Amino acid sequence: MRRPPNILILPALLLGLAAAPAARAAVPHAVAPGETLWTIAAANNFTTRTIAAFNGLSENSNVILGSTVMIPSVGEGTVALERAGVVPHSPLTSTPAVSEEAAESTGASAGAPAPQGAYTVRAGDTLSGLAVRSGVPLRQVAAMNGLSPAAFLISGTSLKLPSGSPIAASSTGAPVPANPVPAAPQAAPYATPTRMTSSQVGSIAAANGVPASLAAAVGYEESGFNNGTISSTSARGIMQIMPGTWTWLQQTGSGPLDPSSATDNVRAGSIYLNRLLRETGGNVPEAVAGYYQGLASVRSRGMFEDTKRYVANVLALQHRFGG
Repeated sequence: MRRPPNILILPALLLGLAAAPAARAAVPHAVAPGETLWTIAAANNFTTRTIAAFNGLSENSNVILGSTVMIPSVGEGTVALERAGVVPHSPLTSTPAVSEEAAESTGASAGAPAPQGAYTVRAGDTLSGLAVRSGVPLRQVAAMNGLSPAAFLISGTSLKLPSGSPIAASSTGAPVPANPVPAAPQAAPYATPTRMTSSQVGSIAAANGVPASLAAAVGYEESGFNNGTISSTSARGIMQIMPGTWTWLQQTGSGPLDPSSATDNVRAGSIYLNRLLRETGGNVPEAVAGYYQGLASVRSRGMFEDTKRYVANVLALQHRFGG
């Protein structure tokens, strides 16, 4: 699918990129000896086309030693491909209520796994009905989404079915709601228009016993450090915390957490990562898989293919962030 680029030197453009401020969640990469767009893209789990489109280059452009190429988040890369007309426009990247980085956690690009268990509520759906059709206990589905087992469901709301369960099909015959991005249930934590840097995320993580580079890698893969991100499975914030996980952390004595705070979203994700690292004996790949898929599911079912991609992405990002 990828091929080595032909030689086409664009020094002025690349030097301009080096001087430009980093936009959104993109990370600068200084071109090293022997590198090409292809090798840089491959090392960051992107296609050459994505890196080229984000940097305003031709796929065949040659990069110059010492110049800077910006590495986008998956969501930013997707938007760049759409704007360049390379891929069809997706409604997931068009709604103003969710940032471009939201596509990162919804698998809008081949570089990121699709979310597991995403389901958009249709007219006539009930929580108990979804639980029965998915073969998952009602209390588990309710807890995962921060809902009461007796809660009424609103059409167009996005829910998550516990990892490993099949995505339920509607028995009502009702059409899928037309919302470009399904609405999240009203439960903590809340998405807020706040961005953080990798150093800020790392500092919070280190204070909670997690390697700074690992937490930064997870935060970048999940949201591009954007606390306004809501996934199609209703995970929210920089660390993409599910309501059920947030409630569980509050109940396990982790201390008061502000559901609207980006800092506490990172803190919650770090506390959860810390627990996973302890439960896996410091096995980072297994802990990262548990963060995405659920540790019990990983141990009983093994890593799903999308989990393997997620883990590979995070480990590559951890190296980029100094791990």
